[in-house]
Amino acid sequence: RNSNRAAIAHLHRQLYGRLYPVLLVNTDGSTVRLRYREPKRILMLPLDSSTLPEAERKARLRRHFPSKPKAKEEETFEGIDLDTYKKFWKK
Repeated sequence: RNSNRAAIAHLHRQLYGRLYPVLLVNTDGSTVRLRYREPKRILMLPLDSSTLPEAERKARLRRHFPSKPKAKEEETFEGIDLDTYKKFWKK
């Protein structure tokens, strides 16, 4: 174990020896700088969906779980005039 191990991969520690400055983002968008036990840049608090209005809660659920894509109809070559593409064919 030498000091170069941390440069290659992240440290596998359970506890860090100091506190690190972190930006905490509240659910209303306000930010607070605090000292956290793990070296992170940003911490975001989870949003409580029970406090949201019904329309916004449904809109958030639609963004998280979009509907399945609809099957597209296959193109048919019945209505295409092949004489218009005759100039692209090799002879």
